Parts: sequence; structure tokens; C-alpha cells
Amino acid sequence: MLMLEALKAREVTVTALRRYHFAPSALYGLLDMSPGALPQAVTFRAFGAFKPMAQRLSNFMFQAFIKTLSVGLLLITSVPARAQTSQGVKQAALDQPVRAEVSQFKGKVSLYAKNLDTGATYELGGDDRVSTASTIKIAVMVEAFARVNEGKAKWTDDLVLTKEKKVGGSGILGEFGDGLHLTFRDAVNLMMIMSDNTATNLVIDVLTADAVNGRMESLGFKETRLMRRVFGGGESLEGKKEESKRFGLGRTTPHEMVALLEKLERGEVVSAAASKEMLELMKREQGTNGLWREDWRLPKATKSGALDALRSNIGIIYHPRGRIAIAITCSEMPEPNWTVDNPALLLMSHLSEILLDGLGKPSN
Repeated sequence: MLMLEALKAREVTVTALRRYHFAPSALYGLLDMSPGALPQAVTFRAFGAFKPMAQRLSNFMFQAFIKTLSVGLLLITSVPARAQTSQGVKQAALDQPVRAEVSQFKGKVSLYAKNLDTGATYELGGDDRVSTASTIKIAVMVEAFARVNEGKAKWTDDLVLTKEKKVGGSGILGEFGDGLHLTFRDAVNLMMIMSDNTATNLVIDVLTADAVNGRMESLGFKETRLMRRVFGGGESLEGKKEESKRFGLGRTTPHEMVALLEKLERGEVVSAAASKEMLELMKREQGTNGLWREDWRLPKATKSGALDALRSNIGIIYHPRGRIAIAITCSEMPEPNWTVDNPALLLMSHLSEILLDGLGKPSN
């Protein structure tokens, strides 16, 4: 009761202790002293917040209370330090196996991973600016869902496929005849499930690249930007900058992509229902040959991207040891390899298993 009354009287924080010219480290000194030896002037100066209550206590009882409070404060202030130490241990423990895998790869690797259940993280160049390839389509999807939620577009809006709108690369719409009608939702589904480039451009034509970037900015993402349509045209303001040209279709960081996945998982993007629907869409992606390729029985929400010299995989695996979110970009590869056994895809598979093992909760 005394402790509760004291805490209600004045919130005890490190800042408050400093205001009373009493360093938290000095609590250790108090703990080493007997109650009778505690200097009354110091205790009243340091814990002046409790003076009204102290006037109702004997000197001995008040000094005993100070020792009890000191123990509580030490426990409270040591929690962040222990958490930081634990995170440092995980980073250090994962560094050796991760770097051992990466050292065998011909190219550059940037990654960020987080257990969304425990908060444990690991990064290797997590804040590197990287080209997105098709993973930027996650940002396009977010803007599409937001536009429908705001009543500025409808999933049933009609889009028409023409010869001029067809582009190469991934997808199937290029095989369909001119004049095909499809809905706005059809195009978004094709963009995410098959990474269809033509469907992506149809969606971007409705939204604009600048609107996609504005949405990312509103969500707190400063680096995630769409530069243009696939294969050119419809440049955003960011895309017109000379320093942005080298990123191609889009730019991000592994850290920001994992943060976006976490927001989706928490139901914080557009709405809880929309966030869930977007993740369900990502769970249906075809051709997931990178992250967790061996864990095909477990549900995972992913988006992949590929260029001649780059592979990018982003996703969440729903594992018994935790929901693990990972973003990996492998770039600067010396030779193109468009098989499912591209060295970057194999590396991502190995790294995702290492990260799952290192960041996952202990097995029962």
C-alpha cells in the first residue's frame, strides 16, 4: 500500500530522479546501507515526492521504504537494458552464420528481418537504398485499396486492354486479345498473384505514381517510392530526379518493407479488413522460389521481384515459432540466371531458414 500510494503521488522516472540531483546509479549505494545508516537529508532530497507520506512514518520505516523503492526502481530501469542486451546477443549470434552464407554469394546482399511476435530483429544493410523490381507493387496495391476505401475508385471499374498497353516481362495479359475488358480488381489481383506487368501499368494509369508515393509518405515511409510505369512512362516527381534513375521501377530499404508488412499484419494500413485482404492476396503469389522455399506447407504472404542482376523477396511466414517478416535484396550479380535455382534464390532460401531459427521463439 505504501508503494502504491507513493507511485500515485509522483511518477518515479529517471528524469525525476535527476531533477532531485540523485543519480539512479546511487540506488546501489542505498541498497548496501542499513536502514539506520541512510542519510535522512539525502533520502528526503532525492525522494521529496514522498514527503507528505513520510511525515506519517517513523524515520526507520521511511528509510526502510526507500530501500524497497530502490529495488523496484532498479528492476524497472534495468528492463530496457536487458532487452537491448538480448537484442545485441541475437544480432551477434546470427551474424556468423548469415555472413558465412553471404560470403559465398557473388553480389551484394541487404536484408532486414523481424519476429513480429517477440520484436527480435536482425539486419545486414537493413537501411541500404535498394532497387525494388516488382516488390514495389506492394505499394501500388496499398494505394489501390486506399482509393477504393475512400470511394474514389470501385473494384468493378472497367479497364480495357489495348495493344499499346501491353508490355513484356512477367504476366499473362500480353497473350490476350486487344479490347479485353477486365475490372480494376482483376488487374490488382494479376499484379500481385502473377506479377503481371501489363496489369500493373493498367493499375498505375488509374492511380498515378505520385499518388502511390504520397500514400507511402503518409504511412511514414521516406524511402519507398515508385518511379514510373513498368518499362517507362508516367514518371513520378521522384522518378524524374537524376539520382533516382539508377533504381529503375522503384526504391526502398529492407527495413521499410518489413515495417510495411508489420503494419499490414497489425491491420494498420487503410483498415483492419483491407490489411487482412491485402495479406490474403499476397498469400496467393505464384512462383515463390526464394524465401522459405522448403517450408511450402506453411502459409506465407510474399512478393517477389527480379531483374537480370537482382532478386528481391519480401514476406511473412506464419510459423509456430513466430510470424517472421523478412525483406532481402540480392543485387550486382555478375551473370543473368532465370532458372528457379538462381544463386540469389538459393541464398534467400538458406538465409530465411537461418533467420527463422535465430529469431524464432524456442520450440516446445
